[in-house]
Amino acid sequence: KWSAIISYGLALAGMNMLFYLAIDRLPLGIAVSFEFIGPLSVALFHARQKFDFIWVGLAILGLVLLFPFDQAVHPLDPIGILFALSAGACWALYIVAGQKPSGVSGNHTVCLGMFVGMLVLMPIALFAGMPAHTFEPISLMYFLALAILASALPFTLEMIALRNLTALSFGTLMSLEPAIAAFSGFIFLGETLLWTQWLALGTIISASIGCTVTTQRRKH
Repeated sequence: KWSAIISYGLALAGMNMLFYLAIDRLPLGIAVSFEFIGPLSVALFHARQKFDFIWVGLAILGLVLLFPFDQAVHPLDPIGILFALSAGACWALYIVAGQKPSGVSGNHTVCLGMFVGMLVLMPIALFAGMPAHTFEPISLMYFLALAILASALPFTLEMIALRNLTALSFGTLMSLEPAIAAFSGFIFLGETLLWTQWLALGTIISASIGCTVTTQRRKH
């Protein structure tokens, strides 16, 4: 149904726009951690058995440890936190829309959803004053690469995962994203990690592995 496609496209548009606004004000790993509250809320909503709460609890603990509380001399930007939390809300909507039994999980969903997202974001970009060099060939090449690597490919793979995983499994497994973001910030951006944040990575990965094992045993 087009209503499901539109809601999916709006979720994609909001998630992307708000996330890029967030990482302009926050370290990469911290922004993803705040954003992850969205899918984690979906996991909590679908939690039913005691092991489910254990894995979700571990993921929450990992997220808390990931925040740089020892670096209070560098306070986090509240507007950046708001952008990240809003992106997380869109992420939760994206998970729910991707699992609706209304045909939204079809093979062309990502293409249609990104088209809807483009229709929403393009007027905003033009109104905000898109610079002229945006339409230069070299810029368009960068944008094409970014569109494939940051949107088309990952969203397509996630759509395949959504068709084969429960909302709880998908939401908890996505806890790997803050860990990967923290590693990426360390490797590519020189963002140093505290010992508590290294502990957080192990905790979050443990939650993901535990959720996977429990879900597979339940299926069998």
